[in-house]
Amino acid sequence: MTEIHKDPFAAAASFNAGVYGASVRPVQADRLAEAVRRLLRAAGSDEEEARVVADHLVEANLRGHDSHGVGMLSMYMPAIAAGLLRPNRHATVIGESGPFLSVAGGSGYGQVIAREATDLAIARARRDGLAVLSLRDSHHIGRVGSYGEQCSDAGLVALVFVNVVTRPAVAPHDGTRPRLGTNPICIAVPATQATPALILDFATSAVAVGKCRVAMGKGQEMAPGLLLDQQGNSTRDPGVMFQDPSGALLPLGGHKGFGLSLMCDVLAGALASAMPGTPAHQDSGRVMNNMFAIVFDPARGGNAQWAADLDDLVAYIRDTPTAPGADSIQMPGEPESRTRRLRLADGIPLDGATLAMLDSLGRERGVDLADLLA
Repeated sequence: MTEIHKDPFAAAASFNAGVYGASVRPVQADRLAEAVRRLLRAAGSDEEEARVVADHLVEANLRGHDSHGVGMLSMYMPAIAAGLLRPNRHATVIGESGPFLSVAGGSGYGQVIAREATDLAIARARRDGLAVLSLRDSHHIGRVGSYGEQCSDAGLVALVFVNVVTRPAVAPHDGTRPRLGTNPICIAVPATQATPALILDFATSAVAVGKCRVAMGKGQEMAPGLLLDQQGNSTRDPGVMFQDPSGALLPLGGHKGFGLSLMCDVLAGALASAMPGTPAHQDSGRVMNNMFAIVFDPARGGNAQWAADLDDLVAYIRDTPTAPGADSIQMPGEPESRTRRLRLADGIPLDGATLAMLDSLGRERGVDLADLLA
């Protein structure tokens, strides 16, 4: 049976033991999504929830964010068994006032809860021009950029701040022990006739915990300057993040990333949901995301020609001499779009650890995935 870890990061890493350096095999996106749907159905999700969560996870893999892809199932399945992740929950409105909208998730799948909450914010922003969304008590919401894409697809701008309530992973600037979550930020701007949608989505840590998990699965070291070991010394060993006590991730860009991370805890945690990443709200057996989002209609922002001005700005930036070895200036979201096209054609590369994890989860639940993962 799946081991139920008190530490969710250890749960996500435990399947990697003994398979470092295992070969990588491509799997077509539709086959991988069907495999994940079968697993989720076997774990208690209804058909629609299984589709939404599977599509979200596979889309993360398609866009090159394997840290937020199907490998997350190694965290989700034990969380269900422990009662920390509750299938078939939906977003519930718990407060409304003018443009403000408060939503609770009931510890449901974040991919469902955050999607539904974002839909509510989109409807309000279309009606009133502006929505201010607070989402609380949701399990891991996955790739935050997907909710930015929801808004940009609807012709809206979104500014999204997320905090992470679980065992801390990131050290403050000049600190040696973890105190913060990876606390991602997303800013999304809709496409114009000349410019694709701009989707800026990044963790405020120098690297995501999930990327350490992926590196472990491949038997790789991390780049220098990303991690501290348990004694506060610089290390390249991703395994320090899955030990007790753990090491720490460094903040992105030193004091700047630390400041952004702190504000995610202030906005999404202390102000929006009353759930900052403090010891009073941390549960080492649980991962919770809270989200604070401002969604607005750019056409009502006072600049009727905002799209033309955006196009001029992007054209000016693109018309920059490139550094040696660079082909072009890329806008936020373009690397993901390029990776998506390649992986749709060639398949999603899954390392041996992830393939073994999926096979193990399937066998435990009586689901044969061999034909889909071959």
